[in-house]
Amino acid sequence: MTFSSNRVEFASMDQLKGLVSENAYAILNEVEEKRASLIAALQELQVRYRYLPEAAMRQVAARLRVPVAQVYHVATFYSAFSLKPKGKHIINVCLGTACHVKGAGLIMDRFKRDLGVEQDETTRDGQFTLQGVRCVGCCSIAPAVMIDEETHAHVRQDKVPEIIKKYRPSSPVTPVTHPPEPSSSSQTSGKPGK
Repeated sequence: MTFSSNRVEFASMDQLKGLVSENAYAILNEVEEKRASLIAALQELQVRYRYLPEAAMRQVAARLRVPVAQVYHVATFYSAFSLKPKGKHIINVCLGTACHVKGAGLIMDRFKRDLGVEQDETTRDGQFTLQGVRCVGCCSIAPAVMIDEETHAHVRQDKVPEIIKKYRPSSPVTPVTHPPEPSSSSQTSGKPGK
């Protein structure tokens, strides 16, 4: 995809094949060339990469024939999408009122200490992203922590290591694979959103 002052030229699917990973290419190849497919395409890429790499967003724009700015707008509008790599497991510590009064702040501190990250950071091995959320809707089992789709009830600080161990792999961790950046001949002069 290249930008000129008056128009945008889009790459064909054949041209995209060498610019993105095989997985991203397969995802984009299955997406219909319709603007209505934008969120679905971003969701598929988010699942695959655990975030939306800039190169992949540019390829979505090319595939759907929409401006990169529109793709970037959607990717930044919805909290389900991330522009930063996320861990394999997302830890959401509820910080809502019921959880707060029952020690959620201390539980968050224990996760930070045991994982070696601050809130909204990802561990070096790519296994965990630690987030604080306002409410997970489980006030009757406060303090609550959600990891991926599993809710942990009545969490105590001393249970945090046991919870982490349940999700930590016993074998060496394979690093997250990211799509290759486009070659310099295919890069555009604009940044997403411009």
